[in-house]
Amino acid sequence: MYKSDKKLLILDADGTTIDAFAAIEAAFSHHGLVIGDETRFQKRHKLLKYMGGLKEFPSIVRKNLRKNSRAQLIDTLTGIYRQEARLYDGIADLIRELIAAPDITVGIVTRNVTIEPLETLRQLFLRHDIDIAELDFLVHIPLKDTKTAQFRATREQFGVNPARAFICGDEHKDFMAAVSTGMHPFMVSYGFECHDRLTTRFEIPHELISRSSAELCCRIRHALDLGVLAQAPYQNSSRLMAPNIQ
Repeated sequence: MYKSDKKLLILDADGTTIDAFAAIEAAFSHHGLVIGDETRFQKRHKLLKYMGGLKEFPSIVRKNLRKNSRAQLIDTLTGIYRQEARLYDGIADLIRELIAAPDITVGIVTRNVTIEPLETLRQLFLRHDIDIAELDFLVHIPLKDTKTAQFRATREQFGVNPARAFICGDEHKDFMAAVSTGMHPFMVSYGFECHDRLTTRFEIPHELISRSSAELCCRIRHALDLGVLAQAPYQNSSRLMAPNIQ
């Protein structure tokens, strides 16, 4: 029925593995624009990630974006991603472990909006001692296409049982795409959508959501048998501890 006994992990790039907020904030600052703090940024969930939704910016930002042109902003953002942007804490080590694991197929599906995004990611990951050529796949999705279709195509490409397939994402659309394709979602609330938005508006179970990259790494290692749960402490670890019975 399935041609592979491996597990599959699909990683999202911006907001899940890459600290996109810091990069976007730096790009805006370069053009004399201020996007506000990260909490407010998360509430404007479209923003620069899709280079649309200008109505979601404050009026002064909309005015200056038109004046300076979004093309210039993307050019700046591309340079920052390639030369300065960072992966979240612990992610680089995790990806190297995933690549080395013989029973795991791992790669990235992204909507990154920089110029030549695959080259951008190659340079970014190389600065973290990761050769993206060692990933099993790296796919850039055009805005007109859906993640659901790409997730399903990736799973079918490698012939993996949906019950052995996992997706990491930071937006409710990642969750919906995972559920629609029968795969397990690892969600995070430190990216483009906050914990309250994910749980309250979209009713995503809080048990699936990691509030930090350390927590995400720990969940993935445990689920994919990469090591004991205690390898990486995380914020809600106390929930997993047995009660102290006197």
